[in-house]
Amino acid sequence: MNKNKMTGFTMMELLVVLVIIGLLAALVGPSLYKRINPAKQSVASAQIKNMEKATDSYFVDTGVFPSTQQGLSALIEKPSGVNNWNGPYLKKAIPLDPWGNEYLYRRSENGRPYIIISYGADGKPGGDKDDKDISS
Repeated sequence: MNKNKMTGFTMMELLVVLVIIGLLAALVGPSLYKRINPAKQSVASAQIKNMEKATDSYFVDTGVFPSTQQGLSALIEKPSGVNNWNGPYLKKAIPLDPWGNEYLYRRSENGRPYIIISYGADGKPGGDKDDKDISS
């Protein structure tokens, strides 16, 4: 038995392993990417529903919905001139949408008391696919 003989992987073996890992990443990567954007849209919908519940609780306590000027911050900090505020109505700060944009809150005039909107990946009104608007 030769005690000085070194054992290990050859450069060729390491290159073969790296090529296999690269091929797997190339095959799996696009399919994972296709699942990320629908997941972001689901997260935005869930966050909007959570803010809707908080806004409705605000209404039950105060008798009015937050104004457009007060916005969603009325769910965290008591606005001036509002009676019976029993918040904060959200456990954490108002989240950004999954694309890093702020949610838009405004009082509605089409029969609904308010609307909460995420403009999607592009951050602009309208759009389809990843840029699709998500609203309450």
